[in-house]
Amino acid sequence: MSMQSITLGHYIPGNSLLHQLDPRVKLISLFILIVALFLIKTFNGFFFYIFFIGALFISSRLPWKYFFRGLKPVLFIVLFTLILHFLFTKGGEVYWRLGALTVEEMGVFMGTFMTLRLILLVVTTLLITLTTSPVAFADGIEHLLRPLRPLGVPGYEIAMMMTIALRFIPTLMEESDKIRKAQMARGADFETGNIFRRARNMIPLLVPLFVSAFRRADDLAVAMEARCYRGGEQRTKMRELKAHFLDYVGIFTVSGICLAIFFTGI
Repeated sequence: MSMQSITLGHYIPGNSLLHQLDPRVKLISLFILIVALFLIKTFNGFFFYIFFIGALFISSRLPWKYFFRGLKPVLFIVLFTLILHFLFTKGGEVYWRLGALTVEEMGVFMGTFMTLRLILLVVTTLLITLTTSPVAFADGIEHLLRPLRPLGVPGYEIAMMMTIALRFIPTLMEESDKIRKAQMARGADFETGNIFRRARNMIPLLVPLFVSAFRRADDLAVAMEARCYRGGEQRTKMRELKAHFLDYVGIFTVSGICLAIFFTGI
């Protein structure tokens, strides 16, 4: 899988309304949309959800290629889920039979339903990561977890870890692509053979990748210590998050749409 197939962790700068929203509003909206997505029980709710997400995607003015790239890494999971439900969920009219294997009405319904839910889950998450910078993402998580600090929840540290992990996804994918091409130039074969042979052939790729990842983590730790980094203890911010009128409109709009989706979907 090439680096171009991974969009998680990328940020596409822009000046759309979605880009301008407060990161806290986008994170809360993401949570509300995911809850609504898992509460939908009919295809009518899915159609309403698709219409809303499509409108958000168009308004964000993101290139459509990122939509397809984001789905490519989960294509195997989607197909596996679809086939699993087709073959093993029973009930209703029999559409296809081969010996003991049958594809029945309920299997087609559940397979299509769960596949659609997975795709929409990925697309909804992409809308947030592609329109929110890693720094804003960390600030939003920290502010949302701040009320839990008296309970011992290290909000700033959690936000920092998530941001670093998200930031290093594209970097590690690029490193993986370089190592893969270098190993193939030396005669390594990652494409042929059965599944066990392919897994064994991945060792020349995984070992250098892990070594590189640990080296990068060590360099990052040394750099943070050299700059006297002390976590979230009494740290000030160059840009304080402030909610504006547009943010309140956004959160109320998402809440209203999700209520409509919920009642349509049940």
